[in-house]
Amino acid sequence: MNQVFEQRLGALQAHSEVTVAGGRRGVEKESLRVTSDGYLAKTPHPEGLGSALTNRFITTDFSEALLEFVTPALGTTWEALQVVCDIHQFTYRQLGDELLWCASMPCRIPADADIPLARYGNSNVGRMKTIYRRGLGHRYGRNMQTISGVHFNYSLPESFWPMYRHILGDEVGDSEFRSAHYLGLVRNFRRYGWIILYLFGASPALCKSFGGGKALSMPELNAETYYEPFGTSLRMSDLGYNNQTQAGISISLNRLDDYIRDLSEAIRTPEPAYEKIGVIRDGEYQQLSTNKLQIENEYYSPIRPKRVARSGERPTAALTRGGIEYVEIRSLDINISDPAGINQNTMRFIEAFLIYCLLEDSPSFDSRSFEEAVRNQSLTAKRGREPGLALERSGKPIDLLVWAGEIVDKVAAVAELIDRQEGDGSYRDAVSFAASQVAEPDSTPSARLLQELRDSDCSFFEFALEVSHRHKSYFSSIAPMPPERAQQIEREALESAQRQRDIEASDEISFEDYLARYFASG
Repeated sequence: MNQVFEQRLGALQAHSEVTVAGGRRGVEKESLRVTSDGYLAKTPHPEGLGSALTNRFITTDFSEALLEFVTPALGTTWEALQVVCDIHQFTYRQLGDELLWCASMPCRIPADADIPLARYGNSNVGRMKTIYRRGLGHRYGRNMQTISGVHFNYSLPESFWPMYRHILGDEVGDSEFRSAHYLGLVRNFRRYGWIILYLFGASPALCKSFGGGKALSMPELNAETYYEPFGTSLRMSDLGYNNQTQAGISISLNRLDDYIRDLSEAIRTPEPAYEKIGVIRDGEYQQLSTNKLQIENEYYSPIRPKRVARSGERPTAALTRGGIEYVEIRSLDINISDPAGINQNTMRFIEAFLIYCLLEDSPSFDSRSFEEAVRNQSLTAKRGREPGLALERSGKPIDLLVWAGEIVDKVAAVAELIDRQEGDGSYRDAVSFAASQVAEPDSTPSARLLQELRDSDCSFFEFALEVSHRHKSYFSSIAPMPPERAQQIEREALESAQRQRDIEASDEISFEDYLARYFASG
């Protein structure tokens, strides 16, 4: 039996000066703007929210109606949750009668062509962002892009890395060491991240409007709702972001140089299906290129290695410059039960889980082991609570719940280490709650949502609309945020609008030249 995790954990326990507590975490939470009766909003981005192009806290994702709330990197889960709540409270004051949709799977959406693209103004960078989204719509369908989620960004404390390198006796440089071990974490997240879908998946059902009038090969819960009886996260299934269109793109996670090379190659390699769409049609850009990926962010993955990019710097260039700085977890559904869409227990479990992924042995992927990881995620997304469901580990079947129990036990040991360094039991409690959901699959968010739909005898759409109204009332009823935070968010909205005007006024080259320079910069 491989003892790498136990050895590394024991070394950290023996060196009390090496702390895993106090890392940085941030949240990016998406929400559809909808009308009071639950239809996708067709109104422009609210003026009071500032510029979606330049606002650090409030932007948009694919659609003009798909808001994205972004926190800074913060030192505690409480701070991160508080900022998410404050942004919600501020945003609701700008929405009038509109709501923020409470679920990952969308509201009652119109035909594909009627889903509005996000608009970022007339600057070169603003045009590029909109054209990129138009390309996504052509490639994957606009309806898929209305699915919302929560991203969790995390980095270990800076002080951890040199001391951890010393413990392991590794003589490579700090940046190379950090990047190699973050990539080990990324590989293990791909191996074990199916447990995130089991524990936190909250999208086992969806409104039939998502099919655009076409019947989906799924059971019907009622006349307006499709569902998977044992599903956890349809958002992360082949229906959503585990999209089969990208199945032919192979991006190595074994070395940072290989990861950068493969992403760059996909951006340069033509794709016949996209060549049929073309770049410009009837005088209008349809996509940024006809290649396998338009830009790096098009590659869908449940986790990404990241570095904060400088102004105008491409993600791969940032990684080349300084290595991996943090990881972005992208497989979290919106928690319908929480007005903010996420809670501290979730963040604490994921943080401890990520540290487990870092400490656990992480062999390089070959095609067989990577495909095994992908299959395990797909199975968990659509059938994760099915009694007796077996996943595959190193080519052999293993009961999902047995494997989940083994993982949670190791995550619990990490939680104990964090709590010992932080002085409370909050991480232990978060992992204990996860353990109870492994013991009782009916207590998971996906199971509870289906039970509520059955008990209420209403459609997914009706249920989510009612909860969305409750969440709006919640943010209207809680105490106002501290004046300094309100002023900070309001000031950012005002200043972001001016920054967009400054960017538009400063453009000195054509859009065609801008695109050429952008792609040449990689």
